[in-house]
Formats: sequence, structure tokens, C-alpha cells
Amino acid sequence: MNTSEQEFKQIVDRIAELESFVSTYEHRKEALERFVELKTEEFKKKERELAGEIKKNQKILNDVKELRKQYSSGFPLLAKAYSEYFKVLDHRLMSHLVSKKYPALKAADTVREMSRLRREAVEAAKTYEYLIEYYETLFPFLVEVKGEVLDEIAASETLREYTEEEREDRVTWYVTKEEYRKLSTTEKNQLALDRYWDRRKTKRGIGNLYERYVGYLYEKDGYDVEYTGILSGFEDLGRDLITRKGNEIVVIQCKYWSQFKKIYENHIFQFFGTVYRYKFDYPDKKVSARFYTKTELSELARSFAHDLKIELFENFELEKYPCIKCNVARHTGEKIYHLPFDQQYDTTIVEPARGEFYAMAVKEAEDKGFRRAWRWRGELDKEKQSGSVVE
Repeated sequence: MNTSEQEFKQIVDRIAELESFVSTYEHRKEALERFVELKTEEFKKKERELAGEIKKNQKILNDVKELRKQYSSGFPLLAKAYSEYFKVLDHRLMSHLVSKKYPALKAADTVREMSRLRREAVEAAKTYEYLIEYYETLFPFLVEVKGEVLDEIAASETLREYTEEEREDRVTWYVTKEEYRKLSTTEKNQLALDRYWDRRKTKRGIGNLYERYVGYLYEKDGYDVEYTGILSGFEDLGRDLITRKGNEIVVIQCKYWSQFKKIYENHIFQFFGTVYRYKFDYPDKKVSARFYTKTELSELARSFAHDLKIELFENFELEKYPCIKCNVARHTGEKIYHLPFDQQYDTTIVEPARGEFYAMAVKEAEDKGFRRAWRWRGELDKEKQSGSVVE
């Protein structure tokens, strides 16, 4: 084979290689285009599904907003329906006054006017009642507000029969004027304490006692306890008790609710939020959360509490415990005891190392040399406690 033939053969072989490469490229191009086409279809399908979900969720959101609007606007209608019930009753009475043997037309007119005024009052009262219940579902802590004003009114009614000086002593909230003036100090203080335990309390009052009991149990176990729920009121952000021992901090919420009521997930979320913030503020501490309640949680609330690592104590009953705080004044060494209704009770810290303790009975405290705390009067009492003022 001469040189020309060899060169021709090389050219033919090169052309064959190029044709093979082009064929392979075309196949790969077709495959790639098909792949892109399939992925594009898949993407469009996902896009359509996502658009459907967005539309569906937007519809749900709109339905919720509409439901809330209807629920809120429905309050006046419910109140109106309630007042109409009284209108029917009053109409029966007026018909009787007009149609009886000797008609009482003037009385019927009076009843008609009083009926109108009563319906208006009932309608307004019911509207506010429904609004309050609605707000309580949005903000659970509002449930605990009820009863406080009534408690203060009841106390003020009782105190009217005492002198101004006697009203300084909160024992008068629990004993009669005759008992207060006849019994010895020990006897009337003990009687007041007994009635404090036995008397029916407002939701806030029984809630405070429940928090104190749980706090007492932690104090017995060597924890330092801060009663934030009682001292800070609604500024406590759901942290009723802050207990500390070494590097450990336990944040506690207490709910002393009726046995037939359940704790729902909104309470758990609210509590988790405030505990999370506390962990953020104290990153170097071991912070845990515990939830105490006399009742039970719903299944969903219990599940959330487990996932959020909130330890639960359900059906946790309040028991009678030594609630008299026996305290030793730091400046004078004077021994003072505080009853649960005394002003400085919740700010008083019991330190066993200093000879302080919880007593069950007034006589127990007094036999060990403790006297009842005075009513707090600011700077004057500071001077008394420091020993600069002689009582």
C-alpha cells in the first residue's frame, strides 16, 4: 500500500470515528433532553400540588378568620336571645295584670318599663360574660383573676364591725368581733388559722395555697424557693415557683383546678415559652420544667409536655402542712412567726440553719419563743425590726 492509500484510509477511519462520536452525542443529547423534560413535568406537578396546598391552607385560614368574626359578632345575638327569654316571662305577667278580673293597668305599665330595663341590663351583662369567656380561651391566665375582687369585698364587709385599730390585724378576717375581743392572742390566732384552712377560697386564694404547699415540699428537700407567682402576680409569666439547688434550677407551674376540668395544650405552650426564655437567660445552669396540677391534662397536652420535656405531676392533691413560718430577725435576733394571711408571709424565707422552721400550730411557735409579726408599715417597722424603736 503506497502513501496515498494509507493517507486515504486514515481519513476514512477518522471520518468513521467522528460519525460514531456524533451518533453517541445525539443519543446522549436526546437522553438529556428527555431527562430535562421529565424533571420539568415533575417540577410542574409539584408546583401544582404546592399551589393547591397553599390555596387549601389559605381557605382554612380564611374560614378560621370568618369563624372568629362570626363567634365575636355572635355574642350580641346570644345575649339578645337570652334577654328575649325574660321578655316572654314578663309578657305573661303583664297579660295577667291586664286580663284579670280587676285589671292593674298601671302595674302592667310599670312591669313593662322594668322589663325593658332588665332586658337591656341582662343583654349587656351576657355580652360581657361571653367576651370574658372568649378572652379566657385566648389567654388562660385570665381564669385565675376571677374571685379576687369578690374576696376583697367580702373581707371589707366583715371588717366594718371592727375599730380602725383592730382592722390592722388580718385575724379579723376570720373571727367575729366577740371572739376577737374575748379570746387570748394564742386562741384567736389559732382559730383564724383553722378557719383560713376550712373556709372556701377564691380561685386565686386556693391557687396561692397550692403554690405554697408545692414550694414547701421543695424547701424540705433542700431547695431555695422563690414564690414568683404570688409575689409578681401576672408578671410571673407562668413561672409560679423558681427553685434552686446548686447548679440546678427547676421552674414550676401549679394549677389547682376542679377535678372535672382538663389542662389543654395552650397552657403547656405558654409554660414552655417562659421556661425556654429562662434557659436562655441562664445558659450556665441546668434548667428543667415541672407542671403540678390537681386535675389531668388532655391527651394532646400530655403528648406535647412529653415532647417538650416538661415533667408532669397530675392529680397532685393539696394536703394540710405546717404553714406557720417561724423566722429569726437578722438584726435583733427576735423570733417572729408569720401566718399565711400576714403581709410579709411570702417574702419571708425559712432557713433551718438559723433555727427557723415551719410550725403546725400557733402554740408550737409561741412555746419556742416566737411572737406574731406586726403589720408592715414601711420604714417604721424596719426601725422596729432593727431594734431602734421600742414597741
